[in-house]
Amino acid sequence: MLYFAEIMAFCLRIRIFTAFVSFIKVYAQVAQAQKHPGLEVLDTASHYWPLDAVEGIHELWDHNGNRSGYINGSNINIVEGMVNKGIFLNGDNGGTFLHFGNYQNTCISDPNLCGPEGITFSFFWKNHESASRFAVASGGKVISNGFSVYTNPLGGYVEFYTRSNKHRWRANIDVPGPYWTHILFTWTKKDGLKVYINATLTAENKNGSISEETYGDPYPDLVIGTANNKGYSHYVTGAFDEFVIWERALSPENISLYYNATIAWDMVSKTTPRISKEVISTTPMARAADMSPPVISSLQEERRPTDFLPVQSFLKTLPNGTISRDTANNLTQGLLKSVEEVLSFPGLTEQQSTPVVSGLVKTVDRVMEHVVTNLEDSPNSLISLDGTSFVADYSLMKLPQNFELSHYRFPTEGKSYISVPGEAFAMESQTTIVGLFYHNMHSYYKEISPVKTRINEAADYKDHKIHVASCLISLKVEPLPALSVNLSGAPLIKIVLTHVLTKEQQDQVQNQSNKVFLYCAFLDYSSKEGVWSNKGCVRAHGNMTYSVCLCNHLTNFAILMQVVPLKISTGHKVALSTIGYVGCSISIFCLAITLVTFAVLSSVSTIRNQRYHIHANLSFAILVAEILLLISARFDPGTLPCKVMAVLLHFFFLSAFAWMLVEGLHLYSMVVKVFGSEDSKHFYYYGIGWGSPFLICVVSMTSALDSYGKVDNCWLSLQNGAIWAFVAPALFVIVVNIGILISVTRIISRISGENYKVHGDANAVKLTIKAVAVLLPILGISWIFGVLVVNTQSLPFLYIFAVFNSLQGFFVFLFHCLLNSEVRAAFKHKTKVWSLTSSSIRNINVKPFNSDIMNGHKEGVTPTKMNTWDKSTNSANRIDLSAV
Repeated sequence: MLYFAEIMAFCLRIRIFTAFVSFIKVYAQVAQAQKHPGLEVLDTASHYWPLDAVEGIHELWDHNGNRSGYINGSNINIVEGMVNKGIFLNGDNGGTFLHFGNYQNTCISDPNLCGPEGITFSFFWKNHESASRFAVASGGKVISNGFSVYTNPLGGYVEFYTRSNKHRWRANIDVPGPYWTHILFTWTKKDGLKVYINATLTAENKNGSISEETYGDPYPDLVIGTANNKGYSHYVTGAFDEFVIWERALSPENISLYYNATIAWDMVSKTTPRISKEVISTTPMARAADMSPPVISSLQEERRPTDFLPVQSFLKTLPNGTISRDTANNLTQGLLKSVEEVLSFPGLTEQQSTPVVSGLVKTVDRVMEHVVTNLEDSPNSLISLDGTSFVADYSLMKLPQNFELSHYRFPTEGKSYISVPGEAFAMESQTTIVGLFYHNMHSYYKEISPVKTRINEAADYKDHKIHVASCLISLKVEPLPALSVNLSGAPLIKIVLTHVLTKEQQDQVQNQSNKVFLYCAFLDYSSKEGVWSNKGCVRAHGNMTYSVCLCNHLTNFAILMQVVPLKISTGHKVALSTIGYVGCSISIFCLAITLVTFAVLSSVSTIRNQRYHIHANLSFAILVAEILLLISARFDPGTLPCKVMAVLLHFFFLSAFAWMLVEGLHLYSMVVKVFGSEDSKHFYYYGIGWGSPFLICVVSMTSALDSYGKVDNCWLSLQNGAIWAFVAPALFVIVVNIGILISVTRIISRISGENYKVHGDANAVKLTIKAVAVLLPILGISWIFGVLVVNTQSLPFLYIFAVFNSLQGFFVFLFHCLLNSEVRAAFKHKTKVWSLTSSSIRNINVKPFNSDIMNGHKEGVTPTKMNTWDKSTNSANRIDLSAV
């Protein structure tokens, strides 16, 4: 994996380099010729075959040695080479090879004839072979009176042999793959054989060895694609380019100069006549996938991706002459197309994207400034050049001296723009303006560490990453506009940027438990590498969809966003956890007593009714849910027991809410609108209480089983929306029960008020308050505080929610068991029955009883027709508040 990562990193650097090659080619149309030192090394070569000057495709010409060669066979193609064009040999379809002439009795064929200066061979090779083949050879077969480069599936080698002293030098090399690889090897009698892959010394053999075999020099031909032994019938499949021979051993410095010149400068100085057709597509001559892995060995020293940009080299050579509008437009389009090529590279990792993109932005700025500076003048009018590309919209403007400009805005249309007030322009000399609005450059800044910025406010939350929340916009003006040093003064630059957020970022912004910080920032290149800073900028106003910034300088601007989750302090966490554990423990104890009480008193007629069946089912659901909640804390998230526990918790908490809904519906049927008999509603109540939660859980598990017990606890995941399988039904129950509570409360208040008018009963008002207190636990209204718990600013609601809901079981026991008049009366009745039974007195009449807490009876007061406990059936709208 490490080797693969290194290959991808290298390919990225090559992609950056080769993408800008297209731009260099464009600029070659207007650039003044300047010879690279590496080309001077090429001029000293004894023989040079570019392999692109092919006449009739059957003749090869030696540029330096003035010798002709030929191509044997017809299975060849002219392809994109490393420099310009190359030759592809298809050796699998016949005897195809390149023949460069006969070099008998020369240093090329017999190294023994070389002087102390030695000899150097160089060529670019894209190997498509898997079987054993000779690539380049002179003088013989595997061991020859000359040299050979040989490859097979297991490896390759370069070999020299001298006939007079039977000496052999051999160096093993890695077999190149289907990508352009530069092979260069030198030999001297003193230093032996040295092999350089992509200008890096890869293998050497200084002393060589003595061979027992003797070879003559019967095959002095110099060939590419096969062995020069005419009996050797195997031919290479692969591409070759730039075959060069120096009759001296090049120094490492000269090798590096030549290599750099070949892959960058040679195409400008040698291929200018072919440029015009290639500019249109701006396709790099060498693709990233064509580059060579062996060069990885030379990249042990860590380098920034921006170090590989050729801009630092070629900017110095850009001409100061006038550039026409057409040329300027071609240059700009070519440059932006090159940027697009770099950004589209699949090996661009998140770690590399930030420095690469920052380097690209800086490069584009510098080149565009140079282009607009050299744009052809118009003495009395402005020169303007506008355009668009996939990467950016751009505008180049050249204003004459004393030109009247009320204000400047770029772009002229759209919600995002940058504007400069007219008074900021001195216009005492010619003024140039470059505007760039990048379409998608912001998306390559994935996560920015606050400590790597110059934004002090962001550094306060160093554990929370920063994201670029808008497109990048750039404006450069020369000479610099006169702006206020004070950000509260005038004139200032105004930047309006619409926020561009991903779906995840939008969810974070809308989450009330997060605090969002927005910064007006720019790329500061004072330390060579672009660093985000907000010095000299302030966010004047805006909202979560756009920002308005004021700045006292010009450069590249964007809006940065930092989302900070609001966390509860450790002290509050401990306090809330303690409340939860203690409250749940109390509730479990009280609910157990409640269920036992209902079971014991089930034989009493007043307790045997449907209302207490509902109370019992609600108590059982809450009891099991809270027991499971305490147990679930012992399981680790992600484990099978935790997942099972999450499913059970989901079911029983939903069941608790379902029975709260049943409580509300039953109350509504008894008090507000009487309908149906108790027996007819029994089936529906159990269907709602246990059936609907089961159905919801089955659907949820079927669609999102992985969301159970996955992240921080044994519960539903908050990240993929699975939590709504609980929140949505719970909110529905709360809303319905709030409506029922309001309706019931209004009726109780009306009846209490009428009782007060008729009887002067001051306790009637208290009845309403008592009724609300009794209904709250069984209707689940206290869960509304969970909705209000959205951040630490609602910390009081968090404590209220923790207290009321952890003690829900206690309140059910308190109001519907301990303080309930019917339960107390039934208990007294049951006690008397037990007492009489133990005394063997079985024929005693027990005095009937009724609720004395909620019915409003007082001793000595006779109920009137407003008595709501009247069991007569005279009214079709009988109101039975005994349900309360």
